[in-house]
Amino acid sequence: MATIKDVAEVAEVTVTTVSRVLNNRGYISEKTRKKVYDAIKQLNYSPNEMARSLLRKKSNLIGLIIPTVAHSFFAELTNYIEYYAYKLGYKILLCNSYQDSVKEKEYIMMLKSNQVDGIIMASHTLEIDEYLNLNLPIVAMDRAFSKSIPFITSDNYSGGVLATNLLIDNGCKKLAHISGSLDLETPANNRYKAFLDVVTKRNVENIILETQLGILENYEKIVHKLFEEHPDIDGIFASSDMIGISVIKVAKELGKEIPKDLKIVGYDDIKFSSLVSPSLTTIKQPIEQMGELVIQLLIDQMEEKEVSLENVLPITLVERETTI
Repeated sequence: MATIKDVAEVAEVTVTTVSRVLNNRGYISEKTRKKVYDAIKQLNYSPNEMARSLLRKKSNLIGLIIPTVAHSFFAELTNYIEYYAYKLGYKILLCNSYQDSVKEKEYIMMLKSNQVDGIIMASHTLEIDEYLNLNLPIVAMDRAFSKSIPFITSDNYSGGVLATNLLIDNGCKKLAHISGSLDLETPANNRYKAFLDVVTKRNVENIILETQLGILENYEKIVHKLFEEHPDIDGIFASSDMIGISVIKVAKELGKEIPKDLKIVGYDDIKFSSLVSPSLTTIKQPIEQMGELVIQLLIDQMEEKEVSLENVLPITLVERETTI
C-alpha cells in the first residue's frame, strides 16, 4: 500500500508539500499541485483519514444520537441533518439509542473515540453530566439541558392550543390527548400542557394517555384500549403523526367514520400524513429548517461563535380530511 512518502518521491516534492496539498493549506503552485495529484493517481494512494484528522485536530465527523430511525419524524430529521452537514463538508455517524441509557452511553464513548467534532443529541435517556463531561460542541433537540447547551424545538405550546381549539371548534364534545413520555421535562411536553389548559378553560370532558416511543403496533394497542374504555371519544389530539396515523387505522377497523364520528389532529407533518386516507390534519414542525439550524449551531460552536441557547421555531396548522 502506497504511503505519503511514496507520493512525495514520485512527485519529487517533500512530504510536507504533499500534506499541504491534501489539506489545502498554504500556497501551492498549480504545477506542484498537479504533480502531487498525478502521483496520487499513479500510486492509487488513499490518505489515512484518522491520521489526517489527528494532524488537523478535526475529523469532520458529527455524531447524531436519536431514539430510532424507524420513526418517521426522526428519519426525516436525520435526512435533512445529513444533507446540510454534507453540504458543509461533514459526515454523520448515526446512533439509534432506542431510549436505552446503557446503549446511549456506549455510543457516546464510541463517538468520543472517533474524535467527532460535535454531537447532536435527540435521545433523552442520560443525565446532563454525561454530555457536559465530553467537552465537545453539542446541540440538543427538544430538550433544555443547561445554560451551556443550545437546543432546538418548535413552538409546542402554540401547536397544542391550535390543535385542541380546532377539535372543540369543530364540535367535539369529548377529547383525548395521546402524549409522548412525560417522565422528562422536555419542551415537547408543552403540547400536553396546552391541551390541559384549553380543555380546562373551555370546560370540555377529556382523557389523557401517555405512551413511550415505540413501533406502530404498540400505538395501535393503546388506541384500541382507549376506544374500548371510552367509545364516545369524538376528538383526538395525537402528540405525533405516527400516533395519529395509528388512530386512523384503528378507527377504520372499528367502523368509525372520519371525520363524522371522530376528528383527529396530529403533530409533525411527516410525509406520510398527506398520503394516508383520510389525510391527517396536523401541526407542522419545520423539519427541514430544524435540520439545517442544528448543523449551523454546531458549526458555530466549533468556530467559537456566540450561539442562541433557545431556538424555538414557529409551527403552522395544516388542515386535511381528518377534521374537514
